[in-house]
Amino acid sequence: MPEIDLRDAMNAVSDVIQNRPRPLREFDQIYMKAGDMVMQSEFVARWTDGKRLVFVGDGDAISVCVSYLKSREVLEYGPSKVMVLDFDERIVNAVKRFADKERLENLDARLYNVLDALPDDLVDFDCFYTNPPWGQYNNGLSINLFVDRGMEAVSLSGEGLVVIADDRELPWPQEVLAQVQRHAAESGFYVARMQPELHLYHLDDAPDLRSCNLLFRSRPGNSTERVSKPVTDKLRLENFYGRTKAPKVRYIRELKSLNYGQAHDTEYKLELLEGLHERDS
Repeated sequence: MPEIDLRDAMNAVSDVIQNRPRPLREFDQIYMKAGDMVMQSEFVARWTDGKRLVFVGDGDAISVCVSYLKSREVLEYGPSKVMVLDFDERIVNAVKRFADKERLENLDARLYNVLDALPDDLVDFDCFYTNPPWGQYNNGLSINLFVDRGMEAVSLSGEGLVVIADDRELPWPQEVLAQVQRHAAESGFYVARMQPELHLYHLDDAPDLRSCNLLFRSRPGNSTERVSKPVTDKLRLENFYGRTKAPKVRYIRELKSLNYGQAHDTEYKLELLEGLHERDS
């Protein structure tokens, strides 16, 4: 990791964390811890310097961190364009609001569900990033769908970074890693690099479970003929978000525009000091 001002980096990431919505565990939204977010953002910024980067889902808000760290001159490098695709309107709007507030002109977000075919206007990228549901109960099929959309977004000719569970003591992460690598190879991509057991999460039932960075690169001469289709096979969707949790929701809609860094008035009530209301009346 190049030398950077860690205080400035942590403060910038703290701004991003204050802006993002709370995670919904039923959709496997589990956020990365702040220190690991700093390291991950620096790595992603360096990896995609000057390139067009698309995020296929981004609850962690690494996309915002990457753009913001460069804008604040904490980092001297970063992607030229960042697009976030997510089915959670809260995340999409949070990205847009932050980009507007901080004037991050290279950052944008769009509502999109990976079950749908990728629109033709979302294929002009050099790299993709995804931290999808980790596929413990579907042998990595949920991960492969997010990877497919990323590969389509780079027109099957580019690079991708997949954040995936990694624990040498547990059988299922190793099997899922093997399945995802096999699927990528069948699509014309190979593993260019792996950074094992790298990140920790706010995960109550498995606080020590880590994830790795798995970086893919397209083979020279790989076909650029992209065919994106919606997913209709129910077998592919079983256990998508965990055991017996198949997708039933097209979009998560935002009911209110919130300042996520402040408590909402539905979270608390005020109990006045005795006699105060009589003096004020």
